[in-house]
Formats: sequence, C-alpha cells, structure tokens
Amino acid sequence: MLKTKDFTLTNIVIFITVIFYLLQINMNYGALYFGLNIYFTEGLFFWQPLTSMFAHGGFGHIAMNMFVLYQFGNLIERFRGKKEFFFVYFLGGILTSLLSYLYIYFLDNQVNLVGASGAICVLLGYVAYFDKFQRKGIITWILIISVAPILIGLPIAWYSHFIGLALGFIFGVIRKLTH
Repeated sequence: MLKTKDFTLTNIVIFITVIFYLLQINMNYGALYFGLNIYFTEGLFFWQPLTSMFAHGGFGHIAMNMFVLYQFGNLIERFRGKKEFFFVYFLGGILTSLLSYLYIYFLDNQVNLVGASGAICVLLGYVAYFDKFQRKGIITWILIISVAPILIGLPIAWYSHFIGLALGFIFGVIRKLTH
C-alpha cells in the first residue's frame, strides 16, 4: 500500500522516467528522437536537452540510474526540500545536456546521448559539496562509472558525468552564498 511519504517529487520523477522509457522503446527511433544528438541543432529538435534525461539505453541503464536517483534525490528532498531538488535536478540536467552537446557537436557528432546520469551527477556533486565526509567516495564513484565502462568498450558519456559533477559543486557554492 502506498503511503504519503512515497509521493516524493523524486519518486514521481522516477515514475515519469519509467513511463517515458516505455514510450521511447515502443516507438520507431524513440532513442534517436528523444536522445541528445546532432538533430538538436540540425533538425531543430529543441526538446532533446530535457527529453534525453528521460530516455535510456536499456533496462540495466534505467534501473541503475533510477536506483541512484532514488537515493540521492530523496536525500536532497528530505534535507533541502522539493524546490531545491527540482532546481538542482532539472536545471542542472538541462545545463549538463547543453554543455554535453558542445562535446557532441565539436568532437563526436555520431553520439546519441541518453540517460539521467548527467543530471544525477549534478545531485551527487551537490551532495559532495555539502558533505565533506562523502565527497571522496562520490568523486571516486563517478570516476569508476565514467572510466571503467570505456576500458571494457562500452559507449558512455563520461563527459556528461564530469560536467554534472562540476555543476553540482557550482550549485552548492551558489546555494551557500545565497542562503
């Protein structure tokens, strides 16, 4: 039975992401249409910086991302509130997408970026900024999830992870200076 505490904004975002993923995999070229790729500017697919956060590359990809989002999104929501979570996740995710697009545009225009991991890395960077005890572990984890898959030949948007981490730190600095 669902309880009121289950209706966090984080859990609602997870639900919407899963529904969106199911839509994506059941339409022709769904990942290409919703992922972030050269069509963002060349085809005027202006929704892609947002929709790429909901599109994913497979069941394992979405499962891992939603597990980490559940942990860190709910943590931020509990200690900083829904508005803070919304701002950090969505603004950070869109900015991460836009900055990642620069990599795609100038260095590898064959990339189709999908997944919430850039936005999730914003959350991780935000938490790492405020929680010095977890900082080394979070940075180590982002290094592992960014480099290890490349070493075994998996295509991964490592640059998106690092951009997200940096933006999370920046958001933390801004939050500290303005409150």
